[in-house]
Formats: sequence, C-alpha cells, structure tokens
Amino acid sequence: MDVLAHAADPAASNALRHLGELAPYLRVLGCYPAASGPPLLTTSEMTGTFPCRSVLLSRPLADLVPAAAASSAPAVPAPEVAAPRPGDQPHSSASPHAGACRVAYQGAPGAYSEAAALAAFPAGTPLPCAQFDVAFQALAAGLADRAVLPIENSLGGSIHAVYDLLLAHRLHVVGEVALPVSHCLLGVPGASLGGLRTVASHYQALAQCDGYLRALGPAVTPVVADDTAGAAAAVAEAGDPTAGAIASSRAAELYGLDVLGSAIQDSADNVTRFLILGRDPAVSSPSDARPYRTSLVCALPDGPGALFKALSAFALRDIDLSKVESRPLTPDAAAAAGMGGGGAGTEADVAAASPFRYLFYFDVLANLASPAAQNALRHLQEVAPYMRVLGSYPIDAGEG
Repeated sequence: MDVLAHAADPAASNALRHLGELAPYLRVLGCYPAASGPPLLTTSEMTGTFPCRSVLLSRPLADLVPAAAASSAPAVPAPEVAAPRPGDQPHSSASPHAGACRVAYQGAPGAYSEAAALAAFPAGTPLPCAQFDVAFQALAAGLADRAVLPIENSLGGSIHAVYDLLLAHRLHVVGEVALPVSHCLLGVPGASLGGLRTVASHYQALAQCDGYLRALGPAVTPVVADDTAGAAAAVAEAGDPTAGAIASSRAAELYGLDVLGSAIQDSADNVTRFLILGRDPAVSSPSDARPYRTSLVCALPDGPGALFKALSAFALRDIDLSKVESRPLTPDAAAAAGMGGGGAGTEADVAAASPFRYLFYFDVLANLASPAAQNALRHLQEVAPYMRVLGSYPIDAGEG
C-alpha cells in the first residue's frame, strides 16, 4: 500500500495506529519524497514540507498462520467431470443448451483451462484458442456460446491480462469454476530426470513449481511457453529426451509423454479460479439463497479517503468483499471503458498526463439483485466517476 503522507505527520501516525487496530500485521517499509529519492531508513531524519510517500506491506498469510503453511496434505485431485457446475445453469433466455454449448478457452487440448471448461459444461464442445483475446473475440463474434478463462490462482495471484480484457470487451461474467491444479513433469518416452536440460510451461506453472525445478539442479533451465498443454505438445513433437514440460496428466495421455514427476507444485493448496463469460448478463432473483459474487470495476477521484469512501458503501451495509485489485488506468484502458471523450479534462486525458492512476476491481460477496447490493451500488456511484458491473453470479461450491 502506498500512502501519500509523511509517516511522522500526526494525521498519518494516527491513521497507522487505527490501521494497526484492524490489521493483524502492519509494517512501514519506508518514507521518502514522492517525486524522487530512495526510501529512508528512519522518519526522524525527515524535515521539510515536500510531499512524501509511505509504503506499507502486509505479510503473506502463510507467515501469519504457520500451521497452514506447514500443512503436508496431498494435493486435491481434479474433480471428475460428471455433475453440472454453476455454468450449466441457464442464466437467461439467451443461454445455450448445455449439450450444444461451444466453450472457448485459452490453450491447447489438455490445458487446465480445457478441464475447467468441461467442469462447467460436461456436455459442451471445447473450443481451444491461442490467446486470451482470441477467446474473448470468439465469444463476442458468436463463434462460441461461452468462454472460460482463468482470473486468479491461489499461489500465483491474479491473471492481469484477463482483467484488462474484461474492460475492453462488453461481455458478462455469468459463473465461475474453482479447479484444483496438480502439475506433472512430462518427458518423451525414455527421458529421465537426470537427463533434462530444459523444462517448458506457462509462466504461472513454472512459478508454482519453482522449488521443485531448483531441486533438479542448475543444469535445468525453465522455458516460458504460452500454455501448459502447448508446452507438452512441443516436447512431444520435438522428441528431445533432454526437454521436459510441466502440464497435466491428461496432456501426457494426449501427447504420448511419460510422467517423470507427479504433484510437483510447491504447495498442495493450488487452485485456479476461472470465470465463465457470456454475451448476456446472468439473471438472478433476490430470493435466490445461493451465495453470490458480484464483480465490478470503478475509477475513483484523487483525494484523501477516496478508496475508503468507496469501500464504505459496502461496509455500511455489512457486505463483505473477497478481493480488491488495482490496475493502471492507461489511455487505452480509459478508451476501452468509454471514459475518454477526447476533450480536455476527460479521464483519458488525465490518464495520459498522470502515469500512476488506477482502476479498482471489486469482488463483492452479494447478489446484485438484493436490495442491500442495489443500495451499495447507488452509494458507490455517488463517489465514483466511473463504475461498471462485470457480472453477478453464483459462487462455485467447490471453491477453497
């Protein structure tokens, strides 16, 4: 968290004391001039009235809950694709029939995104796409009825490219799927761990298996690929026994590879949350008893307490948030959101002139159709110059 205040200022000191009462862990990383200069070791040496920035950091949850970090429970296997998931349920009159549903996903056959697509639509037809934006375009053009795309991983964090594409396209989030991920190290028949020199995969998969890869020794070089299954396909096509890939066991079966290592991720709690996108918004009722998540994006004005005022719209109504994510408000992002009118003073002009302005993405644990959520959004509109609801949808019962 970056705070535009001097840590030694009485107002900032009081704010930090207040935050310390709410946060189980708080640490000031430094206080330094906002325009230039390195972080300072102490605040007592700071004098003058120039603007300062104080940097705060919250420790990872594993550091606060050692028992959770030390858990040695085995990785949860991917669920069998049998029962319908939230994406199967019709969300509007325009929803496709599950049996005829064409589902776009990013990656090659055997990718985890394909598994998520089949978990959401067991009788659907997966439509592999080379890139995230191709999946968005396929859905927007009517070549697909739904798109299933990753939005966050419990170890690697958010998929920022998907956040940016949600802003650029007028599509709607109508559901979600939480998929446990178990990585395998794959090689051509006859390959061995000791003979590997390169291991290719998606950058998130490489990061999730970093400890395992380091244990293989300095002779093994990680190689970034577009997706896990694509890396497996490339290894199979090359036939090189010194090349390996990190992918799913299904990818090993599809491409005729040997599994050299199973469940190689550094943490057993490895889950990826996927969003289900449609061209029409989901339709819900206030009487729907299922837990819902509502995703939205907004821009906030400059000034003290802007984010606090936005969050208070939900806090005052006892509505919880599961996530707050900030993304840079670039001129392209402002134009994609329809915020720039081309004249002086528009959001697009401000974004071009100020490189450190942000959009905020909120995941709100409420049904959009509920009176409390409706009132909260009306409140938020009073303080946010731009707001867009990306979707309101049932929470996957398998999450977490």
